Amino acid sequence: MRRRVLESMLPGERMRRFGRLLVLALVVGVIAGLGAVVFHYLLEGVSWLALDGLAGFDPGRPGGEEGLFPPFDTPFRRWVLLLLPALGGLLAGWLVFTFAPEAEGHGTDAVIEAYHRKAGEIRARVPVIKTIASAITIGTGGSGGREGPIAQIGAGFGSIFARLLGLSPRERALLVACGMGAGIGAIFHAPLAGALFAAEVLYREIDFEFEVIVPATVASIIGYATSAFWLGWDPLFRTRETPFRNPVELLGYLLLAGILALAAGIFVRVFYGTRDRFHALRVPDWSKPVIGGLLTGIVGWFFPDALATGYGVVQSALDGSATPLFLLAAAVLRIVTTSTSIASGGSGGVFGPSVVVGASLGGAVGGLLHRVVPILAPEPSTYVLVGMAAFFAAAANTPLSSVIIVSEMTGNYYLLVPAMWTAAIAFALSHRASLYEKQAANRADTPVHSGEMALEVLRRLRVVDHMEGEIELRRRMVSPGTPFDELVRRFSETGAGTFLVVDEDGKLLGCVTDAQLRVAIPDRDIAPLLVAQDLAVLPETVVPSDTLDVAVRRMIRSGLGELVVVDPVDRSRPVGVISRARVMAAYDREILKAEDWVGAR
Repeated sequence: MRRRVLESMLPGERMRRFGRLLVLALVVGVIAGLGAVVFHYLLEGVSWLALDGLAGFDPGRPGGEEGLFPPFDTPFRRWVLLLLPALGGLLAGWLVFTFAPEAEGHGTDAVIEAYHRKAGEIRARVPVIKTIASAITIGTGGSGGREGPIAQIGAGFGSIFARLLGLSPRERALLVACGMGAGIGAIFHAPLAGALFAAEVLYREIDFEFEVIVPATVASIIGYATSAFWLGWDPLFRTRETPFRNPVELLGYLLLAGILALAAGIFVRVFYGTRDRFHALRVPDWSKPVIGGLLTGIVGWFFPDALATGYGVVQSALDGSATPLFLLAAAVLRIVTTSTSIASGGSGGVFGPSVVVGASLGGAVGGLLHRVVPILAPEPSTYVLVGMAAFFAAAANTPLSSVIIVSEMTGNYYLLVPAMWTAAIAFALSHRASLYEKQAANRADTPVHSGEMALEVLRRLRVVDHMEGEIELRRRMVSPGTPFDELVRRFSETGAGTFLVVDEDGKLLGCVTDAQLRVAIPDRDIAPLLVAQDLAVLPETVVPSDTLDVAVRRMIRSGLGELVVVDPVDRSRPVGVISRARVMAAYDREILKAEDWVGAR
């Protein structure tokens, strides 16, 4: 009795596999967290030497972060600020295009593609190159975010770890997603959002990679805890507590949602339009980030706040110290500098710039409404936070994780209602153009699940409902002594692929296939001497209650296009035949039904 109780408490095979995945996710979380710490220190060091030391420019920082190094006394040198992004582009471009071309751009797309199309394969050198190149690009004034680099860093370590352990492609892909989530959770102090982002960003439509959520949660929490141990536990941005208490304000947020959806579409078109123009340039690839950096520096000459991460702009908007006109200019020029810095081939993320654009537009709209219709925006800074979430929801098709990540980045959950309202509407109004081109439309559109989807359809269908029954069965039966010539004639007349050799009692002795006849026909000396019993082989069989996925597997294993359906009690008694053609016809009918149902919605 005790033994049975103890055995019932032990985890089953499924639990053991899942538990192993959670342990692996924990390790990936530690590695991603340490990677976030290294990247943060490297970025701060490059920015300290280049922007502060050479240009005398302080781009500002979020309220929850402190500088790691003492400031220089360098006076502001605008001409140095003009040239620094080009210098950064030169160094980063040479590094990326010499050693790891897949590290160019914002990085998250490369992770999404690795998950969907490459079975989680990421080269070992990519995280290292991405770390250095992104720190150089952003640290010298390029407009980029931290999420792309750290997503690729965490995912890359997940892929390397899985490869070292010899894990399956599916497990490797899951650890890649876990690494991405852990990196996001670590660098943005947002453990819950990191896990949700990893599951949501993979798809363009409202869909989730549900298998990712639990292990990514473990990885993200560990990544966050690891990085926070070194970098501090405070939220990234400092905000005031401004609860939502007046439903009338939703009208103002409705207006904001429309503006953000329009701006998100413009951002995507400008970013990828710039990318396409740079790809068309007939110059060496390594030189394109130099050109992009020079264009970025020209914008920075006139408006320095369009450079680097831009988090100082967000903090000033949250503090209420920025004017609507300044914030509008910051949003427009941030779109330009992000496109010239990253779409040209530089290395950096697009989430950070999206946060800046959304916060700036939100602050500008909130400030104007506060002056014109104060009841809609009694506190303009609330529009900053809501704008951060809703803009990225529209630009990246991530309405849920965008709201959560901004709430965690700011430590402010008072505005969840208006943030969800605005993000949902902005997402609905957007035209599904995304900053992440490699997103699959949905789970059915990715190789990771397309085979699973087909099997799910076949598992719902039974052999008994789609087999050829008694009439066709009798047409295919032959006696053991049937001459070879008679078999050939009956095959040619019926077009059947399999004939059943049965005895006088109707019991199955074997099968003769058209493939066997084609092999025997050329031998004119022996073929006339053969009878059905000489050619009969034991067939692959199914029973009426089997599902069609079982039938398909046995067809593949045997190389046969038809299977004999036998009585489940007396398996020597055939009751029907099922062919590959009938299986496919049944599958097609189910797909058409599903399409009709979706169309009806």
